[in-house]
Amino acid sequence: MIETVVATLRKHAPATPLVVDPVMVAKGGHRLLLSAAEAALREVLLPMAALLTPNLPEAEVLAGFAVRTEADMRRAAEHLARLGPRAILMKGGHLDGDRVIDLLFHEGRFDRFEDARIKSSSTHGTGCTLASAIAAGLAQKMSLGDAVMRARTYVRRAIETAPGFGRGHGPLNHAVTVRSG
Repeated sequence: MIETVVATLRKHAPATPLVVDPVMVAKGGHRLLLSAAEAALREVLLPMAALLTPNLPEAEVLAGFAVRTEADMRRAAEHLARLGPRAILMKGGHLDGDRVIDLLFHEGRFDRFEDARIKSSSTHGTGCTLASAIAAGLAQKMSLGDAVMRARTYVRRAIETAPGFGRGHGPLNHAVTVRSG
């Protein structure tokens, strides 16, 4: 499936900035891709990516080493850049602590984003939502940094205003809006 998607993108949308959220490891730690799919992800999809947005468990799988600190996140981003994506957003939501730190590695430098952790069970799909919001910003011709900042604001507001459905990890409020700049 990955190879078909890549062939279609190359044929019909070669200049479109591709945001890849690998979705390789579930919140509970279960692997979501077969090893052949992981190989296709590494070999054909990541080299096309304008931005790769792994969470820490996904970064560990792709990099092949533990990612448990901000220093590990930096080392993993530099390692993942060698797989071909032009930029990497290391999502630090899995780090312990009352602060959430994300690192954007692009053009040989890091941009650091930090916010207070929101205590909420309405966090199902935060990574996919963040990647989609960044892709929307890039489609609107925003710079990568601005698209990441707006997307992070959107996800924070979507968590803060979530409807609180269910007893487990519930959905965000995807209807929330934020203004640019």
